[in-house]
Amino acid sequence: MKATGIVRRVDDLGRIVIPKEIRRTLKIREGDPLEIYTEKDGGVIFRKYSPMGEMQEFAAQMCESIGANTGYVAAVTDRDGIIALAGAPKRELMDKRNSMELEKLMESRKNYRYTPGDTPIRALEGSDKYHLGVAAPILSQGDLMGCVLLLMGEDNTPMAEADQRLAQTVAGFLGKQLET
Repeated sequence: MKATGIVRRVDDLGRIVIPKEIRRTLKIREGDPLEIYTEKDGGVIFRKYSPMGEMQEFAAQMCESIGANTGYVAAVTDRDGIIALAGAPKRELMDKRNSMELEKLMESRKNYRYTPGDTPIRALEGSDKYHLGVAAPILSQGDLMGCVLLLMGEDNTPMAEADQRLAQTVAGFLGKQLET
């Protein structure tokens, strides 16, 4: 655990204000759920809660199947970063933040397919090796939960409409699974 040097007091209702700098750094927005953990030594840890995290193993199996059948890098993200991946080394893409461009695309709740001549959209911050070929938002009861991605490297050919439909189908399925 890393000390920040910031001290906050608990108010009479038991609330603590998380400083703006920390909320901005960790991309904690108003209304975001936080999980609370306690340590034996009296420490309290707040962690962003991701319903998609519960689907990580299932999403990884979906990615492996999609990647094997399409030949592309398949990934599932939550609202912050990739939680499941197949077709690329995990150390290159896992635990990195979604790019601002991907976040904007996800917030629009629209499906996306790269066409030649478009400006490539980076999938992750600090990684220019892969860009979006196809993206389909995962929606559960109208809430944005994440995205299903097929990623392209520099040597990939543009994806077909069938690849886009596959990503949409998987995104719809994952959204339904989150509702149950």
